[in-house]
Order: sequence, then C-alpha cells, then structure tokens
Amino acid sequence: MDLKSVRNIGIIAHIDAGKTTTTERILFYTGKIHRIGEVDDATATMDWMDQEKERGITITSAVTSVFWKSYKINIIDTPGHIDFTAEVERSLRVLDGAVIIFSAIEGVEAQSETVWRQADKYHVPRIAYINKMDRNGADFYCVVESIKEKFKVPPLVVQIPIVSEDNFNGIIDLIKMKAIMWTKEEDEHAFEEKEIPQVLKKNAYQMRNSMLEMLANYNNSIMNKMLASEEMSEEYLKEAIRESVISYQVVPVFLGSSKKNKGVQNLLDGVCDYLPSPMERPAVEGINPKTMEPVSRKSDAKSPFCSLIYKIEIDKHLGKIAYIRIYSGTLDVKDQVIDTTYDEKIRISKIFIMHSNKRLEVERIEAGEICAIAGIRKSLTGSTLSDPKHLIILEKPMFPEPVVSVSIEPRKRDDENKLEIALEKLQEEDPTFKVLINPETGQKLISGMGELHIEILLDRLKREQNLEPRIGKPIVTYRESIRTMSTGNFELNRIIGQKSVFAYVKLKIEPNKKNIFKFENTLKKDMLPMEYVKPIEDGVKAALSNGILAGFPVINIKVSLIEVRYDNQYSNENAFQFASSQAFKNALRNNDNFLLEPIMKLNVTVPNEFVGNVINDLNSRLTYINGIESESGREIINCEVPLSEMFGYMNDLRTLTQGRGIYVMEFLQFMEISKEKLPKVKESLGIY
Repeated sequence: MDLKSVRNIGIIAHIDAGKTTTTERILFYTGKIHRIGEVDDATATMDWMDQEKERGITITSAVTSVFWKSYKINIIDTPGHIDFTAEVERSLRVLDGAVIIFSAIEGVEAQSETVWRQADKYHVPRIAYINKMDRNGADFYCVVESIKEKFKVPPLVVQIPIVSEDNFNGIIDLIKMKAIMWTKEEDEHAFEEKEIPQVLKKNAYQMRNSMLEMLANYNNSIMNKMLASEEMSEEYLKEAIRESVISYQVVPVFLGSSKKNKGVQNLLDGVCDYLPSPMERPAVEGINPKTMEPVSRKSDAKSPFCSLIYKIEIDKHLGKIAYIRIYSGTLDVKDQVIDTTYDEKIRISKIFIMHSNKRLEVERIEAGEICAIAGIRKSLTGSTLSDPKHLIILEKPMFPEPVVSVSIEPRKRDDENKLEIALEKLQEEDPTFKVLINPETGQKLISGMGELHIEILLDRLKREQNLEPRIGKPIVTYRESIRTMSTGNFELNRIIGQKSVFAYVKLKIEPNKKNIFKFENTLKKDMLPMEYVKPIEDGVKAALSNGILAGFPVINIKVSLIEVRYDNQYSNENAFQFASSQAFKNALRNNDNFLLEPIMKLNVTVPNEFVGNVINDLNSRLTYINGIESESGREIINCEVPLSEMFGYMNDLRTLTQGRGIYVMEFLQFMEISKEKLPKVKESLGIY
C-alpha cells in the first residue's frame, strides 16, 4: 500500500475516558468486527486478557489494523492506569500520531497530562477527542478551556456540539459548515449532513472565525485570504490544518459519544485528514555500532532494513514474539537480520499482522508497518533490528524505575525453579518489573510501578503458571546516593582455574546533579586497550543495582575511570568487569551515602462536603499540598506525598468520602528522606 495512505496511531487517555470503547467503535465502523463489544460486558475485542475482562480496564497495549476509505490505520490501544504507563511509553515511541481522549465531564485529568507529556517526549502529533458528550454534566467548552490552560499546544476547535435541553443531538462541522445529525440511536450508521439550524448559525460562524484566526497565526496564506475576504475550500483548509498539526502548532478538537455511536466516523476522517503518514515523519536517527558515526533512515521500502522492538510477548508454543515498527526496508520470512543492541544474528521464522491477540501470518512486511515476528532469542524491548550490511542502532525508549516491592518465595521447594523461570519471562515482557535479591538477607523481592501492577503480575503467575508464591506486604523501593567526591580502587591478582588473572581499576565518584548515571573515561587512548572500556563500564552498572547502605540501587552519580593497570598476558574483559565493580563498591565506602525515597504526585478528587476531612488525613501523611481546584461541585487536591505513606489509601479515602472520592498517583521524583523520618526507616531496614 502507498505509504502516503498509512497511519500509525495510538489511543491514549486517562483511565475511563473511553479509549477501548472508542477503539471498539472504530473496529466496527471500519468493518473489522461485525458486532460491537463492550468493556462493561467483558466483550471488548482489544481487552483480551482475563484480568482486563474482569476488571474492566486495559492492562497491556494491543495493536490492530483497519481500513477506512482509502487509508490503512494501524492502531495501538493503550492502558490509562498509571501503573501501566510503560505500555503508553513504548507505544508512543513507535507511533506517528495519536488520538488523546478526554471525558466531557472530568476534562483534563492527571493521567491525561502524563500521556500528553509522553507524546511530547517523542514529538507525536495528535488530535483530541472529547468523549461522553451524552452524559449529564458534559461541558465541551469547559474542557477546551482546560486543554488550553494545561498544555502548550493550543486546541483548534474544528467541531462544536448541538445540544438542546441537555441532550446531545449532533455536531456542527466548522470545516464543511454542515450539521451532522444522528437520526436513529439504535442504528449505528444512521447520520445525515444537514444545513446548520438558523438559531445556531451565528455561534457557528463565530467559532469558525476563531478557528481561522488561530490558523492564520501559523499560515500566511490563510491570513491573506481572510484579509481579502476570500472563500476557502474544504480541501484547502484541511491541508492547512494538516501542516499545522504535523508541525506541533495546533491540536484539532473533535467530539462525540462513543458509547452512543456518535462522532466516531468523523474522528476517523480526522485521523486520515490531519495525522501524518510515515513519510511525513522525520527520518529516524541512530548510530553505526561499528564506526559510532551518526546514521539516519527515511521511511522507504527501498532503504536498508531497520526496525525497533517496542514490545516482547512470551508465547508457550512460539517462544518470544517481538512487536516491531519497521522504519525502513522490507522484511521477509527467513531473512537474516542483526540485533545491533545485543549483537545477535536472527533468522526470521514467522511474521504476523496482529489483531489484538489474534495473529495472521504473512510472508513479507514493508517500511511504515507495525507487526510481530518470531525467531528471536536474546532481544528485548528497545532492541534495534538491522540489515547486516547497513548497521544502525536506535535509541531505546526509557522507562520509569519501579517504586513498590514485595518479598516473594515459593510455597513448595519443587516450585523454586519454576518460579524463577516464570519471573524471568515476566521481566522480559515488562521493562518496569524487576526481580531483586537483598544482598544482606538473600530475600527475593519483586518490584513494580504500584500495588495494582504487582497484583496483576501475581495473578498471571497463578493463572498461567499455576504458581501461588508467598508474598510479603508492599514496601517502598528506596534509592541510595552520595554527597561528595571520593575514589576507590581494586586489584584482581589471583589464579582462577589454574590460570593467572590480573586487572587494576581506580574510579572517582561524585554526585551528578542531572539525576542520571554518567560514566566517563578520562584516560588517554594509549593507556588502555579499547576493548576493556565497556567491560569496566558494565561492571560499574552491575554494581549500581546494590548500594552499600541497604542494597538499594544507586542513583544521581557520575563515575570517572582515572587509573588502570593491565597485563597483555593475564588481563581479560571479565577480570576488568569484576575489578571495576569492586572499585566502585570501595569508592562508595569512602563516601557519605544517604537514602532517598520516592515522592509521588497525587491528585485527589472529592465532593465539596468531604474536603476538610480528606485534607486533615493528607496532612497526617506528610503531604505537601500544592493547590486545590474547584470544579462542578468537586474539589481537586493537587499534592506531593511520600509513597511510604500511601499504602492502603484507597480504603481510607472510601471511608472518608462514603465511597465518592477518587485519586490518581504517579511517580514524581526521589528525595532524601527527612531527618525526622530517617530513624524509623533505618530501623525498618535494619540499618544501625
């Protein structure tokens, strides 16, 4: 298919804004399915996991392909719950456009802001869809104002609602200047384009003029036509809007009620009219791993093959399935490619076009497409697959570190190996799930993004592997860091397996204000063979996972390699990797180490009458309240709180608000534990 007619989009939103319901209607109207499934009935096509059906929420991203008019649209439906934000992150990394959905009642919510920021991070053009216009309390214009206030890119209203006596009856299309009316609610396809009712024309022309004025800020041609009072055709306006969307200048706003089958066809038109094709996106940038020179790939089937693995799934029959976005070239079954991230040759055994969890085998796939492949072994999320003759390695998506942990152990000794294998598979699938060993106690911990995240993973162990391990209470995953500069060295000089081994490494460590790990080789090229530099860095990275205070990961640190000694006969990569890890530990011991705890961004929404009790409770949890917003009889409390104070908060909030309060929490930053709190934390961790 012509790449100009391909769209790769994601559906993103706060939980319960209607992502999966909207996707289900898209599948129906495009003829992909012939019966509409519902989230509430556990029949939604894209929510295929048992846990998704039972809980009525999306947990894992699911991909499908549909055809609308002359366009092919590849769609990734993503979760809205913050615990599964990694699914949004990795999806947006490989998409060309997005539809961000807002509830017409709640408007811009906490996770709406999170997914918007994630789309900004990967420069993903988007259109907005204000859903649930049929519901009591729906306020289209209020949501538009909220979008305008919260985000840098202004909303461009291209539709306005037709509402009478609080009933959502239709839409006015400001491009065509036509009214779109649904004639029979029970007939999902029945809508008509009519002339705008006389009583609504004045407001419609005012809104259209506002739309044109906004576009004129970015388009001189529109400005000139407005000044000359010239007519502008539908095609002309759509092209002008399209240019502004692709340039991140505006976000067109659509509206509807997906549940009531209103507005989705127009949204599909918007996806095709305004979001970019793969050809209209910038070339992907990477490096050649052999020469370390910059390399780029345009979206073209004739260019060398290049793709990124954005998701891994373990299949009990096929093994690892990798979901990939193909940026350039073509891929055929039995082709050999290189995983440049892990330097592994791969023979492609199968290629699949995905529809949720269903697979359709194909023999070939081309640039611009999203598909799944079998035949991989080492590859993980973020791996680059490349033409062996034209190597490239792309930047990996970055994922947040897990902040909640529980201890885990098998109930039966016979389950020990089975549990270890199962946890390893879950780690391969989920980059925000970690298995850690406490170096002091030997206790095994599993860490995730929140209590729900861990709960779902444990449920998967039970259903998929018939494992029910013993689980401890949730605990905070702290971090460790340093206050000053220090050095540490280590000399490995021993006989291992009747062979002498030698390596000497000296490191300098210091705080890194950029809140990231940085490794720097300060030695001149002739002082150390280059093949030893990476093992030294790898040794440091391995040691970072276990600090010296309580075995927590070390963050916010810069490590410099300042001295080495080697022997041409007795030195090797493994020796330097071990020596560097021990030198790093010694440098930590020579420093002033301290503990940090995760601080969460918390948004609590409660009816007015309960706000006092809720604030008193929050104050008791060492919460810093940033502000309170009033909205339609509700108070939205925006605050920051240590994660350690939030276990069990859902039940407490229900009690305080008679079940009417809700909250959303996401990781904000790591901060040093306060002096008042430190003794209690140290005691709980066994640090004296």
